[in-house]
Amino acid sequence: MHRQRWIELDQRYFARLFLGLGQGRLRRLSYWVSKSADGPGYALLALWLYWQGDAVALQLVSVLALAFAIELPAYLLLKNLFRRQRPAVALAGQIRAHIEPSDRFSLPSGHTAGAFVLVSCIAVLAPAWFPLALLWGCMVGMSRVLLGVHFPGDILAGMLLGSCSVLFAMLSLS
Repeated sequence: MHRQRWIELDQRYFARLFLGLGQGRLRRLSYWVSKSADGPGYALLALWLYWQGDAVALQLVSVLALAFAIELPAYLLLKNLFRRQRPAVALAGQIRAHIEPSDRFSLPSGHTAGAFVLVSCIAVLAPAWFPLALLWGCMVGMSRVLLGVHFPGDILAGMLLGSCSVLFAMLSLS
């Protein structure tokens, strides 16, 4: 009963956000915000930080690498364990996604999980940048909803997965 109620609530909030905000210029902006959280960007960031060579930058690279090594297998495991249909499938005939998703299932959001690996690393190791990183991470999550490929609950799960991956990485490095 509780699971079905949660699914209905998640779908209702998705519909409000997607139909209310996921159109026009905001949709186009969402596309680029979402692209900013694609995998190659993190590799480029890590290379740039490594090139900087200062202690904080090198520590950030180490934590990021370990956290992503934790997050990615956990993400794949959870996707295949939950097998939650994406909005365009779950709400067939009601909505059409604005982009083609990279895989079949939606829970958790991988883009959001990856973004929150970075957000959480910054929160711990470079807190002056945290407000900007948090804003970007939340925008990544929202972009995935506005593009029609994730429900809000998928975004919350991605935030939790990314943040917990950093916590586990920090614990294992200490």
